[in-house]
Amino acid sequence: MADGLDIIIITGLSGSGRSFAIRALEDNGYFCVDNLPAPLIPKFIDLCQGYQEEIRRIGLGVDLRGGQFLRALPQVLADGRAAGHQIQVLFFDASDDVLLRRFSETRRPHPLAAEGSIPDGISRERKALAPIRALADKVIDTSDFNVHQLKREMEQQFCQTPAARRMALFFTSFGYKFGVPHDADMVLDVRFLPNPYFVNELRDLSGLDASVRDYLLGDAETLAFLDRLYALLEFALPLYEREGKSSLTLALGCTGGRHRSVVLVEELKKRFGGGDFWVHAKHRDVDK
Repeated sequence: MADGLDIIIITGLSGSGRSFAIRALEDNGYFCVDNLPAPLIPKFIDLCQGYQEEIRRIGLGVDLRGGQFLRALPQVLADGRAAGHQIQVLFFDASDDVLLRRFSETRRPHPLAAEGSIPDGISRERKALAPIRALADKVIDTSDFNVHQLKREMEQQFCQTPAARRMALFFTSFGYKFGVPHDADMVLDVRFLPNPYFVNELRDLSGLDASVRDYLLGDAETLAFLDRLYALLEFALPLYEREGKSSLTLALGCTGGRHRSVVLVEELKKRFGGGDFWVHAKHRDVDK
């Protein structure tokens, strides 16, 4: 059998950015098809593998237009992975307020609004897609994204040349004063560590500056916490993989998201980088 394909299935709520995400994949070399019924996915994969011009990366859009065909998706995913294909399911979400604003701005009807209001349509779609959301390897909340930020996020996280690696690790720093990230699998509060904000010469710097890094990593408790966190992840990641999870998002939060959480994310990126994992670091609030 030919080597497995790199397949990304994009689903989620109307107005959450699915179409922009599919376009981003297409712009980066993925062969993309939107609204493909789930039972036809295996046949489409076979066609791609037999095509004369080699197709190695596929992007597929799946949503409620698939109707009753969506029920076949769990078995399609299981069969595809058993056949050696690397399949990721991305579920795009956003808060109800943001979805409502987007529909109001574009003046487009919600597909499930029918004779009701847009909020009713959003509620019905969220309920109908709950089983598909549960299948997702990664939930991407686009509430804080514009179209340009969403495209950049897709390019950074999913449009790299695939390699023979294991799970994708997404480490995110954030500030609690700006809210907890919606798409994190694990969230850890690191506000118990020494705060560079209270050191005059470090206050206006960030965790990306060497002096802030040296200040924090010179603290014995910070190093002990890092060692224990690294050991926890080393233990847990193979277990997540065994359950079929292809990515993990860990969010570390401090007060403003500029110092402590940034240093720790950079250290985790360094410790896990260059190994079996594809590692992506993001500092959500470092410039706020």
